Amino acid sequence: KLVLRKNPLYFEKDAQGHQLPYLEAVAITFLPDKQAEFLQLLQGNIDFISGLDTTYKDELITPNGELNPKYQTKLKLIKSPYLNTEYLGIFLGRTQAIPKPIRQAINYGFDRQKMVRYLRNQLAYPAHAGMIPKGLPGHGTTNGYSYQPEKAKRLLKTYVEETGQALPKIHIGTNGQYLDLCEFIQRELEKIGLEVDIDVMPPATLRQLKSSGELDVFRASWIADYPDAENYLSLFYSANFTPNGPNYTHFKNTRFDSLYKLSKQNTSLKTRLMLYQKMDSIVMEESPVVPLYYDIAVRFVRKNVEGLGINPQNFLVLKTVRKE
Repeated sequence: KLVLRKNPLYFEKDAQGHQLPYLEAVAITFLPDKQAEFLQLLQGNIDFISGLDTTYKDELITPNGELNPKYQTKLKLIKSPYLNTEYLGIFLGRTQAIPKPIRQAINYGFDRQKMVRYLRNQLAYPAHAGMIPKGLPGHGTTNGYSYQPEKAKRLLKTYVEETGQALPKIHIGTNGQYLDLCEFIQRELEKIGLEVDIDVMPPATLRQLKSSGELDVFRASWIADYPDAENYLSLFYSANFTPNGPNYTHFKNTRFDSLYKLSKQNTSLKTRLMLYQKMDSIVMEESPVVPLYYDIAVRFVRKNVEGLGINPQNFLVLKTVRKE
């Protein structure tokens, strides 16, 4: 374990003049197995865990996103909108990249509401409004993709008729933690006529192949480095092609680039929001990504811990935490 001791010379005090932080020390454990982490929490050996893992999701959370009543005497659930967008990225940096009509069909081809309900127990928001997550100015101003399977089928049929080419096979790279999401998407897309393979790999391998452009489609997430929509739109600026920046899809659009530069130079929030809306609309129209859901940060905390709280970036702030 890693033990962090209280700094006796820390300058800050609470409203009553008491020295902060209250805790004498914080012990951090390193448990690679999520099920073991869950059991340690129930036994009282650790005081809180962060995040919703598939191994204990249905045990701790009801289908409506609330704490299971049988744990309410031991634990409390703290949750907040999280500045994190989960998505599928589609690599466009090669001549045989997935064509735009098929990218749009993928976006129309599965039910995000159903995915959130059954695979996230309602602890997420369906991504129907572009890449900017719930909780940031600019969210909700863009029309994204809803579930329209018949429209998806028409897009695929028109593509085959106009090009004379067969539909490509879709290969999705993911790690084991998100396999259930990818399998859901796989089954839904097969209903509209797309053949989908899933490649499961270790997280480090996924990061490497995603950065080097070796995956046609990859499961990814973007947690805000700072709370501004520009951080999400930087994923599509052509000067940010990986490995020099976070543009993993190698999306390039002249109109988008010019708007992005304008947004960086402008200090008016109203003008920036207008530019963000236009950029997000371009991204949705061109579909280099498939937004899945906007996340919710969750913490499961022992009842004897007070003052932990939560925030949209899920920062761990322990200054005013007490433990009985």
